[in-house]
Amino acid sequence: MLIERLLKVALLGSSWILYLLLLLSIISISTMVERFLYFRKRSGNGPELHRQLAKLLDKDDLDAAAKLLEKSPALEASIAREALRWAASGPEAMSDAVDSALALAKKELERGLNFLGTVGNNAPFVGLFGTVLGVIMAFSALGANGQNSSAMGGVMSAIAESLVATGVGLFVALPAVVAYNVIQKRIGEVETNSLALTKLISAYLKAGHAAIAHEASERVQRETTDERREPESKGHVEVAGVA
Repeated sequence: MLIERLLKVALLGSSWILYLLLLLSIISISTMVERFLYFRKRSGNGPELHRQLAKLLDKDDLDAAAKLLEKSPALEASIAREALRWAASGPEAMSDAVDSALALAKKELERGLNFLGTVGNNAPFVGLFGTVLGVIMAFSALGANGQNSSAMGGVMSAIAESLVATGVGLFVALPAVVAYNVIQKRIGEVETNSLALTKLISAYLKAGHAAIAHEASERVQRETTDERREPESKGHVEVAGVA
């Protein structure tokens, strides 16, 4: 009884599997494009940024270092600027601040990554499921027609069409796997460059420049506070104008 009901479901066909794979492909490609634009907008030359920051730290010019990190669009620069902002509190506090900034950045960096990994791992199995449904339909038609040789061509054609689902599943999975690996590599580069910049600032503090770092850190904190207050002040002015 149960097998007969499952057979009726299987005989509905495998076309819906192809539509599902098409939907997954569209979402996957959209995720890839979004991630590409995200990393392109926030990319930078990590080694060059490290070299320029080291040169400014050698000159004890922390104001210029803060401006350098602020102007850079790279994600590593924003994390290093957070390290510089907490430099006055000591290396341990700075390390905690960097870990916090990295944790927040990692959530944004890994957005869409789980979906790509899931599609890459499971799309071939979805396609294989469509092939199984197609083969079930073909053998069901073969059993219904018996030894009718004229129907054999249709059965073989149905089997060939069912194999298309496996091919489509692989076609959907391969780009997702490649994109997943590329994004993982990019995330690793961001983390490595961020740690390199923060270790450079930490070494600067341990070399006996804590007093200079304290003054620069206070200026960076004031600038950060002013930047956060600007939108609020503009909002108050607009409300006052409407009133």
